[in-house]
Parts: sequence; structure tokens; C-alpha cells
Amino acid sequence: MLTVHKANKLKGKCVVPGDKSISHRAVMLSGISKGTTKIGGFLKGEDCLATLRCFQQMGVKVREEKNQLFITGKGLHGLEEPEDVLDAGNSGTTMRLMAGILSGQDFYSVITGDASLRKRPMKRIAFPLRKMGAGIDGRKMGTQAPLTIRGGGLKGIEYQLPVASAQIKSAVLLAGLFADGVTSVIEPRVSRDHTERMLQSFGVTVRQDGLKCTVKSEELQATHIEVPGDISSAAFILVAAACIKGSDVTLENIGINPTRAGIIDALCQMGAEIGIKNKREIGGEPIADVRVKGSDLKAVEIGEEQIPSLIDEIPVLAIAAVCAKGTTRITGAAELRVKETDRISAMEEELKKIGVEITALEDGMMIDGPQIITGGSTDSHGDHRIAMAMAVAGLLSEEPITIDNHHCMAVSFPGFIETIENLREG
Repeated sequence: MLTVHKANKLKGKCVVPGDKSISHRAVMLSGISKGTTKIGGFLKGEDCLATLRCFQQMGVKVREEKNQLFITGKGLHGLEEPEDVLDAGNSGTTMRLMAGILSGQDFYSVITGDASLRKRPMKRIAFPLRKMGAGIDGRKMGTQAPLTIRGGGLKGIEYQLPVASAQIKSAVLLAGLFADGVTSVIEPRVSRDHTERMLQSFGVTVRQDGLKCTVKSEELQATHIEVPGDISSAAFILVAAACIKGSDVTLENIGINPTRAGIIDALCQMGAEIGIKNKREIGGEPIADVRVKGSDLKAVEIGEEQIPSLIDEIPVLAIAAVCAKGTTRITGAAELRVKETDRISAMEEELKKIGVEITALEDGMMIDGPQIITGGSTDSHGDHRIAMAMAVAGLLSEEPITIDNHHCMAVSFPGFIETIENLREG
């Protein structure tokens, strides 16, 4: 059990671990490129390490030197058939994006994950990959892991995404690197674009026409990648500092990709005092230092258009809503039901344990504020973002909050509690 006590203020500077989405993609694209790619800032969280192990099972050589990874790729068609089942752990990104790459390989593979991942929907990526010619099967009529994949012989397609999803988009685009002809994905709304940006840094031509993205088979060339700080991890510190009067925290080297920076926009809408400094671009990704001060927050309406850019941050945004004056309403976020856990139900259950009234919606939630967080015992549900949201609540609570199953924080933010404690004043 982890116990978190109220903080009088948070002050100082900090860095957060490397971006999880970018770290995953850095390993994957390095593994299918020609030459050796140097990766700085790689997130050594459980999810990204699962991706790294999967590629090592397929013959990709990895060495670490002075906190940098050096990955020697096998080219598009050099991966080796794995001798054993590939294990994605708890990582949906690993399973879904790798399914695109495995679909292009002329061999048989099986990929599975932990109990949580085996319940998550895989039809959304299996369907377009089958249309391209991959043989994919799995549990529940091919809709859940473990997935078996017989790859090779792919044909390019034009695919209209049923939902705005970077994982589905990426799986199809990655498969398109191995397909005859061109492959296009058309999104209903913009989703995070790390795959497209990184493909270009590896020398791939990516054509973007509005919401339509197109690639064709093209060899990737090794490059140098610097992974910025993960804004999804930064969100927990941003919210904590914004909610605590007198706080003044600067987070350095944070990725501010506009397809991911919805949490900054939402907090600014709520009246948070946030400054963006030292903007620059590394490897196609915009980076900056983000300064946040404690503020009086007001309620906000978050709808379907904003959800793709802050879907992972909604658990901690709910904590900000508890501190904000008025009724915060979040809708269009049904995707939360099929994350590591049902995050809508989990947040409803855990917030009620600590004295907060919340109305769960089928696709979101409503929270009246401000409310007093009374403290109590909570559970992470094995979900890193629920665990960290409860820790932020503990910083605001009248009495301590305990969190069971808190070790899952290491999935995306190893050292989260230490980072918070280093910023604590009183």
C-alpha cells in the first residue's frame, strides 16, 4: 500500500520519463530499418521494454551505452521468425502496432499479453490487416489475443477508420510498408501523428492530404532519435501544481505535439496559468519547457473533438474537475471503457471512496466542483493512470489517501512518487 499526504505547495523544476508512444515507435522502426539507430531518452517502462524484448526475439540487436540505446535493424524483410510466443505484457500499443509489422513478414507468429490485454478489442486492427491479405486469428472469433499471424503477400488498401485511433492508423500504415501498391488511411478526426513524423525521420515518404495519410513500400534508413518527455506523464504534475495554490513548477523538455497536447489546452480553458518556453523541434517532434502555477480553476466542457488529444489524461483531468468551480462534463470518451481497465467505472468507484461525487456517463463523466477530497483507501485496478490520478488526489486531500496495487505506475512513469516528493514544499 502506498500512502500519499496533502501537499502545501509544489515548487521547482523536474523532468519526466521519455514519451511512451514515441519510445515504442522508435524501437519498432529501428528494428525494420537498415543500419544502427541511436535512441536517447527511451522510456524504460514495462510497456516499452515489452516492445524491445519482442524485437530481440526476432533477431534485432540492442545494446545500451551511457543511457542511450543502439538498435541495429534487420531491414523490412530481415526479421527472424520468433521461436516462442511474443509477449506484449500490458501494452496495447505493442500488440496493435506490431500486428501491422508482423502482417508484412513471411512467417508465422503468435503475440499475446497479460490478462488485461487479452480482454482488449483487437478486431479493429485485425479487420483492415486481413483486408490487406494477412492471415490473423485469435480468441473470440479472432477479436481478442492471443493473436496468430501468418504474414506476407500484402496488398495496399485505402481504409476509412471507424474511429479516430492512432493505433489502428499506425498498424495499417506500418503494414503498408510491406504491401504492393499504396496504402492510405482516412481518419474521421485527427489522432496523434507520431508514426507519420517518425517514418519521415527514417526517410519514408509520407503524403498527408487533409485527414488522408498515404505510404508505400520503402526501405527505412537508420537515424538518431531523441525521445522527449511524455506529456501524458507530465499531465499528473501539471494538474497537481495547477490545483494547489502557491505552486510553481517547470517541466523541462516536454513533447508538445498538438495531437497530444489537449491536456494543456483543457487546463488553460479551466483558467490554469501555464507558460510555454524554449520551443524547439527535435526529430520532427515539437518540444518545450512547460511552467504551471497554482490557480483558481473553473469547470470546462470536453467533447468528442478534443478527446483524441487527451484520452489518456482524462483520469487526472477528473481530479482537476474536483477542484474547479462549476460542473465539468466530459463526453465522447467511450474509448475509456476499453483501456487497461474501464477507466470511467474505475474513476467513479475510486473517487466515491475518497468522498467525491461523480456521475458516470456511458461515454464520459460529470463532476461538480469544488469538492473536498476527504481521503481514504483506493485501488489502482492495475492501471497506471488510475494509480497516479489517485496519488494526485492524495496531494489535495484533507486526510491521506492509500493506493493498493500502486506498482503499476512503473508502466509509464518509473519514479513518479519520488518526482512528486522532490517538488513538495510542506
